Amino acid sequence: MSLVNRLNKALWTPLLHLSVWATRTPVRHRLAGRALERLLGGLTTSLKTAQAQPDLAGVAREWQRMMPSRRMVPIIEESAETVVAEIHAQCPYRGSGNVHGCQRMMEYDRKMLETIGGELVVLRSQAEPGVSVCQVALRRKGADWSDLVPAHVRAGGAAPAD
Repeated sequence: MSLVNRLNKALWTPLLHLSVWATRTPVRHRLAGRALERLLGGLTTSLKTAQAQPDLAGVAREWQRMMPSRRMVPIIEESAETVVAEIHAQCPYRGSGNVHGCQRMMEYDRKMLETIGGELVVLRSQAEPGVSVCQVALRRKGADWSDLVPAHVRAGGAAPAD
């Protein structure tokens, strides 16, 4: 296993907990969370030498490759316009009800996907009660998302207070 992959696996959990702290409230997100998530996403794309992809299938595979393990983010459905994947890593937001925090924390993935030519929306969040696996949809950058309802809209209710 390469040094980059070993570092990625070793730092994943501590950085995940830092990310949750920084994205838990809208104020923290504005002050530190968004910048932290984009910095970490950019660092990952640099260390993993992410490459822009010519098609959606390539975007999905490249996103998987940037994770500590492809098994962590299996692709469960593919069509010409949408790839649906699951996130199996246990999220610190699991069961918290804070789907808005989850949405904010996914800025990490959005930064990576921006680099390789894609975008992401969370369809089901581990932050929702009883959900143990996140489900995300990937599409090409600039695609229409009006047919999908993000988890933070469907299950979110009001955002937590600052």
